[in-house]
Amino acid sequence: MLAVASEIFPLIKTGGLADVVGGLPLALAHHGVEVRTLVPGYPAVLRALEDTEVIAEYGYFFGAFCKLLAGRAAGHQLYVLESPQLFWREGNPYSGPDGQPWPDNPVRFAALAHMAYLIARGDFGAYVPDILHVHDWQAALAPAYLHYGGHTRPRTVLTIHNLAFQGQFSRDLLYAIGLPGHAYSTDGVEYYGGIGYLKSGIRFADRITTVSPRYATEICRPADGMGLDGLLRQKGAALSGIVNGIDVDTWNPATDSALAATYTADTLERRAQNKAALEGCFGLLPGTGPLIGIVSRLSWQKGIDIVIEALPAILAQGCRVIALGTGDAALEKAFAKAVAANPGRVGVYAGYDEQLAHLVQGGADAILVPSRFEPCGLTQLYGLRYGCVPIVSRVGGLFDTVIDATAATCDLGVADGIQFGPVSGEALEEAIDRFVTIYADTPALRALQRQGMSLDLSWTRRAAAYAAVFRSLVGQDDS
Repeated sequence: MLAVASEIFPLIKTGGLADVVGGLPLALAHHGVEVRTLVPGYPAVLRALEDTEVIAEYGYFFGAFCKLLAGRAAGHQLYVLESPQLFWREGNPYSGPDGQPWPDNPVRFAALAHMAYLIARGDFGAYVPDILHVHDWQAALAPAYLHYGGHTRPRTVLTIHNLAFQGQFSRDLLYAIGLPGHAYSTDGVEYYGGIGYLKSGIRFADRITTVSPRYATEICRPADGMGLDGLLRQKGAALSGIVNGIDVDTWNPATDSALAATYTADTLERRAQNKAALEGCFGLLPGTGPLIGIVSRLSWQKGIDIVIEALPAILAQGCRVIALGTGDAALEKAFAKAVAANPGRVGVYAGYDEQLAHLVQGGADAILVPSRFEPCGLTQLYGLRYGCVPIVSRVGGLFDTVIDATAATCDLGVADGIQFGPVSGEALEEAIDRFVTIYADTPALRALQRQGMSLDLSWTRRAAAYAAVFRSLVGQDDS
């Protein structure tokens, strides 16, 4: 299989996409699926690449000098599209220092998708993949190139990590990105008067997967389909959802070097040392109530505005709140005001720090994920793994991965978190109130923590589901 994506952990990461692209190939190897991954030649990728071989050179490829390299990095077999003009940019791969998208993004990622097309049709020797697996809008033109290229082609799978990011650009780019004139139609790449990269992938891929079953259902509804629900409904059984896994070696509270104290489900009392370290990092005063953590982009999608709305009531219940993240300026400002108004009870780290994210999971009593929509979410999975009880909205992958602590689920011993809905300040306050009650009952709290920590959150089962999709396309069974 050839996978194509704009980021891959641990080389370049802005979110959960990188974790999936980095974790899935290694797990698929155990299911007899060999994966090579095509990624852009960002500085961090090229610095890590080993055993490098030049496969092809182009004096003019999408307006730039490019090379196709093959090599290895972080345990992955990689193809790398090297182009100083297109990809040699430090920092965020999609936007400049001003936070605005790079103006040539449509050309940069069309080049990536077109190179995937060339590899997939067999331009470079004996390697011709059975499956082309493309991730999100940045790679989603590849099935369209295969469709209009007129060549024998591999079967194609598109994974949608977040339908909100669609890659819609001017129709004037049609010829510049190597598509024929007849591709511009409602049955082709046209999308609301422009070119829709994600729309093209949905239209031409043989199978569509999303990162949770509930999200696959939600995006087929007008309210959540963001203009693509009709096309997604047309895909019918070709659309399915597979929940993400996590790297259980990197995210392991028994061995995590980012923690002040490592622990297991049998030594949960050691989490108190991490809580104390976390209080120091965020300038909090010690307290007897729950410490609620947030690790998130600060945005409307993530429901951070309702946290601000409910914050006085949350603090009134004896909780303290910390947030690690950056995002909308207004929400960053609101959190800064909350810190000033509640010294020692609210703490914020404006930015992202991987080590600190681990410590939040290892020291906070609960991790709050109040998203308005969430394709899968990894934060709640890390919370389950670390005994940091997830408090989540009842949407998408959050619904699929957290079992609400009701009387029945607690009696059965399967509860591992708190769900709430709708996404509102009032519903959030009620959810926090439920958690405060559980927190005061140590056996009940320990039961939730241990249940979460007992789950298999690895890529093992998830990779089996992906392998089944791939084999169904090439006529093999699942054995």
